[in-house]
Amino acid sequence: MAFLRAEDAVGGKQAKAFATINGRVEELFYAKSIEATIEKNKADVPVLGRTNVGKKAAGWTGSGTLTIYYITSLFRQLMIDYVKTGRDFYFDLQIVNEDPASGVGKQTIVLKGCNLDSVTAASFDITSDDPLEEEMPFTFEDIDMLDQFSRPVTG
Repeated sequence: MAFLRAEDAVGGKQAKAFATINGRVEELFYAKSIEATIEKNKADVPVLGRTNVGKKAAGWTGSGTLTIYYITSLFRQLMIDYVKTGRDFYFDLQIVNEDPASGVGKQTIVLKGCNLDSVTAASFDITSDDPLEEEMPFTFEDIDMLDQFSRPVTG
């Protein structure tokens, strides 16, 4: 029987993330977490003679959440520019997962055409000793995988 080697589980603390905004690459060293999801859109397909309704894939939607420490005005300023001018902004996010303790190598994903849904306009919290952070939900229009994990070796 094959078993996963515990050391091959990928930890996220050594990940890297970059945003390419207006041709400029911004390392997101202040990011706390990123999670992006691809969800299929499905159409109902009623079938004669069956009591259930079948489903057919009819596209997809990409969405995610970028959580950062509240130490940059970059995204706030981009959103303010949108508020003032009506010109929206799109950017690419590159996420690199590479845990040197794992034998599976690295995975690099590029989320293309990212567009923020909301940003925190201003924030403070005197009831907590924790650093301020903000969650920024977003959508994306395309995705590429530049590097992929190798197959785990069984233990």
